[in-house]
Amino acid sequence: MIGVGPFPIQVFTIIGAVLLGWMTARFVARRMPEVSYKTAGSMILDAVVWGLLAARLIYIAQWWDEYSAKPMSMLAIGDRGFSWWAGIVVAVAYIWWRTRLTQALRGPVLAGVMVGVVAWAVAGGVLNLMQSSAPPLPDLQLATLDERSISLSAYAGRPIVLNLWASWCPPCRREMPVFEQAQTEFPGVAFVLVNQGENPKQAQAFLESEGLKLTDILLDPASELMRLMGSRGLPTTLFFDAQGRMVDSHLGEITMPSLKDKILRRFDRSSVSGTGK
Repeated sequence: MIGVGPFPIQVFTIIGAVLLGWMTARFVARRMPEVSYKTAGSMILDAVVWGLLAARLIYIAQWWDEYSAKPMSMLAIGDRGFSWWAGIVVAVAYIWWRTRLTQALRGPVLAGVMVGVVAWAVAGGVLNLMQSSAPPLPDLQLATLDERSISLSAYAGRPIVLNLWASWCPPCRREMPVFEQAQTEFPGVAFVLVNQGENPKQAQAFLESEGLKLTDILLDPASELMRLMGSRGLPTTLFFDAQGRMVDSHLGEITMPSLKDKILRRFDRSSVSGTGK
């Protein structure tokens, strides 16, 4: 997994793109005597705020059934649930409206938006290339709750959602019902939840206290999987296709809309429903 400290690298690509767009708008505006470079920079930041808000609201609308079932999850922006291109359209429309009376300002601000979007798109492409070279599903020996040995390779041949968790981790505890629901809705996907660093009694006691019925709970008492996959914290959710290639990852608590979105975008729809061959 790629990141800086406990934060996914995508957060820093967005911040970097916004900063580059802000600098570009100010730079272009400085060369236009009739335009205030401070106003140009400020308008970029305002457009980012409105664009982010619109991107989040539109994403929530797309997944309304899931968010409405758990309204507080609408505030969980850490699930990275944003409709980015819709947000960009709203940001540009906001700039167009704000500059209707000062059209000389429109050029520098839109130039900033263009540079920021291009930088963000290029960074996203580079990250996708790096993701494609991520380590495959490891052939690691783990244990079941009744302490039988099992290898992760036993799940090969179908899509896998691999979650790394611990009972002492609050976001891990909060997202467990999400996986319980998902394993019913997507029977073709293996939801493998690997406990990190705890013994069978600790893991079992937590599952029983929460009344969770999860089918594939494994134990990794040495937290070897975190090291192999380069995870920087818990919870971590990794997505592997039927060939064992990692196609996506998520650091931190994941919500049902975000989980469904990734599954439907990354996996073949016939395989996730259990009808694929």
